[in-house]
Amino acid sequence: MADKVVLAYSGGLDTSVAIRWINENYHMDVVTLTADLGGEKRDMPSIREKAVNVGAVKALVVDAKELFVRHFVFPALRADALYEGQYPLATALGRPLIAKLLVDAAAEEGASAVAHGCTGKGNDQVRFDVTVCALAPHLKIIAPAREWGMTREETIAYAQRHGIPVPVTAESPYSIDENLWGRSIECGVLEDPWAEPPEEVFSWTSSPKDAPDKPCYVEIGFERGIPISLDGREMDGVALIQELNQVAGEHGVGRIDHVENRLIGIKSREIYEAPAATTLLVAHKALEAMTLTKDQLRFKEKVASEYADLMYNGLWFTALHRDIAAYVESTQRHVTGTVRVKLLKGNASVVGRKSPKSLYSFRLATYDKGDEFDQSASLGFIHIWGLPVKIQAQIQGVEQTDDPLGEDKK
Repeated sequence: MADKVVLAYSGGLDTSVAIRWINENYHMDVVTLTADLGGEKRDMPSIREKAVNVGAVKALVVDAKELFVRHFVFPALRADALYEGQYPLATALGRPLIAKLLVDAAAEEGASAVAHGCTGKGNDQVRFDVTVCALAPHLKIIAPAREWGMTREETIAYAQRHGIPVPVTAESPYSIDENLWGRSIECGVLEDPWAEPPEEVFSWTSSPKDAPDKPCYVEIGFERGIPISLDGREMDGVALIQELNQVAGEHGVGRIDHVENRLIGIKSREIYEAPAATTLLVAHKALEAMTLTKDQLRFKEKVASEYADLMYNGLWFTALHRDIAAYVESTQRHVTGTVRVKLLKGNASVVGRKSPKSLYSFRLATYDKGDEFDQSASLGFIHIWGLPVKIQAQIQGVEQTDDPLGEDKK
């Protein structure tokens, strides 16, 4: 009886070819696992049937949308995680969950290995491999696309030679990954960072120039940093994200064109669509600005950057993530309220916010009638605050210079 391997199967080019290739080169029975993390509707029965027709001995399908949102997406949202300030980490968040499902399936099926369709040039290989090492170090990891040495054109030709149907042609060679939190597109003309992305690569978002001229307003309710309602309607996380993807996408919100630094040491031009993620991140940060102190906000910005790097680098199942997540959880205990966002021509702008835990005080902020700020207290505050500056100037003298920046010219 042949050994079994559980393959993360998307139904795309590389994983479809991998079924046949693993059987030929490793002489193992392939069990496929397809995880539904949302995104565009996929015909799961057809994907299962295709896997079996290509050569899988068994095809598993898991609806993981709710798990994905609760345990991966919303924790990242609460952390304000954006890799290099732009990428909301959609694919990076999905990979550790899929890897966890692979490990679970391997245990249930008695498999000695797991496999994925990642190449040796991307980040996903790290995310899969490191997660498997953390959860099941005894399992062998097979990565056919990292081993077979075929170019993308050669992989397409291999599929055609063996009668493997794939949704990719040499004329449209884009590599696409999508889930509820976002859509990633690469390859083809996009590999030229000077080339403007053709409109054909976008699926979730209207071109801002073609988006409605009339703005759309959405009100997002949060409880402890988690979005719980849209326009006053309580919704579960999956439904809320799905609706926001549609509404914000219609207004051109969420297009990202990013030259990013991959973990493996190269730069890569990536196109992303993330309408809901873009809108929710903007709203969440606005609510934090009302409910966290200045020091909390400043320190959390540093943590958000570390958190995003950790997610991007495939370190979800680590002690460091557990520690950072505990801090993020603490920061969210008062992040409750409602944010109004204006969607217009590719922009998501916060135009209103309110919270029962708000630190904003109208009575202290107003310059009109009702002002309760004691302006007479400012004199003593400024005296103490500026005292070190005054003492230094008195003792060491005022530096004379013609340079308005205070630097001597040579």
